[in-house]
Amino acid sequence: MLMQPTLIRILDQVRKQLEDTSWQASYKDVQTPIPGHELCLKKNEHSVCVNLWELCFQVCFCNYTPTHSELESQEVEIDTSLIDEAGEVDWQCLDGKAQTLVAQLLAGLPS
Repeated sequence: MLMQPTLIRILDQVRKQLEDTSWQASYKDVQTPIPGHELCLKKNEHSVCVNLWELCFQVCFCNYTPTHSELESQEVEIDTSLIDEAGEVDWQCLDGKAQTLVAQLLAGLPS
């Protein structure tokens, strides 16, 4: 219920927030640790790749910490603030959380 809308909001926020920077974004398919996609950011000699599912997990779950091993697992709790009283996606809350996460990601990039 949340993953697809979250992925869309993250991609949109990446596009919006990169407009005023010199970073270039590209995407590539990956198979490990799970099939998905990576966001690859490049500027001059700097490059950073981030698993898009990990970004989605950080938005969808409370206090999610990315794992660094295929063998690691963790219990997760869905962030219920992303679901409104009718049981639907709260788009405003979802967009705000995606916006904050992408801003933090970009703020941590080398200058």
